[in-house]
Amino acid sequence: MRTLVLLALAGLGAQLVDGSLGMAYGVTSTTLLLAMGTNPAAASATVHLAEIGTTLMSGAAHWRFGNVDWKVVAKIGVPGAAGAFLGATVLSQLSTAVAEPVMSLILLGLGLYVMSRFTFRGMPKGNLGKPLRKRFLSPLGVVAGFLDATGGGGWGPVGTPALLASGRMEPRKVIGSIDTSEFLVAVAASLGFLFSLGSQGLNWGWVAAFLLGGLIAAPIAAWLVRLVPPRVLGSAVGGVIIVTNVRTLLKSDWVGASSSLSTPVYVLLYALWAAALTYSIRAYRKEQAAETESAEERRPVTA
Repeated sequence: MRTLVLLALAGLGAQLVDGSLGMAYGVTSTTLLLAMGTNPAAASATVHLAEIGTTLMSGAAHWRFGNVDWKVVAKIGVPGAAGAFLGATVLSQLSTAVAEPVMSLILLGLGLYVMSRFTFRGMPKGNLGKPLRKRFLSPLGVVAGFLDATGGGGWGPVGTPALLASGRMEPRKVIGSIDTSEFLVAVAASLGFLFSLGSQGLNWGWVAAFLLGGLIAAPIAAWLVRLVPPRVLGSAVGGVIIVTNVRTLLKSDWVGASSSLSTPVYVLLYALWAAALTYSIRAYRKEQAAETESAEERRPVTA
């Protein structure tokens, strides 16, 4: 019973972060299951089965708060489902020892770009509102879906920074659209795992625990993302991407860093992330003050 309660709390925390930042549910949940000794395929299958419910609830909540672009959901979600089904069926034969650090390097670069752009320049408005093309979204969906199924998480870490970097959508709509389209990915990945594995190694109590925690957190996260300014949200998302992928690289066979090396690196990263968030918050407040002052100056004077 204690394990189920802990899993439910983990699912709640993971969905709260995922629904607010557009990533981390799968990565957080899968990491916990692997630490408990679950084999990779069963861990990913458990998380994706729970995500069918959490992503459905999250998508409905984001839609309710106006955070979803349905054209983007269709263009990225359907190819993502195809990639997820393929990834689930080949997971037992696929080695991610090389692919994982390579993808982490790509994501780290995107994370640095997103955090620096939003921290120092604010919300990019030059391309805001322009449509995202299918030739960009479809390949992105296939790659992100495949990595999500094979790695137990990846839809958000791949899709969110790529859409943010395009500068064509508000951060809240990027997050809402990614979370909503993830429902298709979760369904496809779950079908792939069930067809290839059956129910072998699956603990349905764990699935239910993750699902319960995620369902509680989903509407809270969808509401929260509307309140956070785009500039601050972009800095926060960039920091998550950077920290997550540096951690992956440090633990990979490429680096194999010891704790004596990893600890100061993490301290430095968190300090830089905190500084970026502080800068973004201050810059946002200055922008708001300037807009308020400008509006007051334009207000007609009445006798």
